[in-house]
Amino acid sequence: MAKNKKNEAGFNASSMADVAFLLLIFFLVATTIDIEKGISVILPPYCEGCEEPNPPSKRNTFFVKINTQDQLLVRGNELDLAQLKDRTKEFILNPTKNKNLSKSPRHALIALQNDRGTSYEMYLAVYNELKAAYSELWEDKARQLFGIAYNDLPRAKKKIIRKEIPLVISESEPTNYQALK
Repeated sequence: MAKNKKNEAGFNASSMADVAFLLLIFFLVATTIDIEKGISVILPPYCEGCEEPNPPSKRNTFFVKINTQDQLLVRGNELDLAQLKDRTKEFILNPTKNKNLSKSPRHALIALQNDRGTSYEMYLAVYNELKAAYSELWEDKARQLFGIAYNDLPRAKKKIIRKEIPLVISESEPTNYQALK
């Protein structure tokens, strides 16, 4: 008796799972995932039982408020966003020794407050203008003291400049401003 055996060509798939697993691991390791970083702000450490610091004087505080209609109120006066950076620099440096501006850059405090209805774009635009004011002040001071750009300075020299012109932006809880009056 002769048996009819079909000789079928077989494909060994036992190692396919291993290959698929290795490819999966390769792509997981090799792929980068973009993560939105937001605004990098270093918060002070939490201290339980610490004393409340003395409130800053009104003279040394640059109040910046944004309402629901994205209007800007700076130290009680309505201001255009394009003027914010220059006004901030003037407040921090106080070149004319005006008694209504900060005593010195070391005493200057920027107090930023927005309304719950403020658009994110306006908030970022205001924050960017405030940071740009500090960046320009640091750049000018670096060129004055060391003759080179701030970003080209070593860390130790950047600390010297930041000690003279510290970045102090205080953000308070959003409120419910209506239109500026």
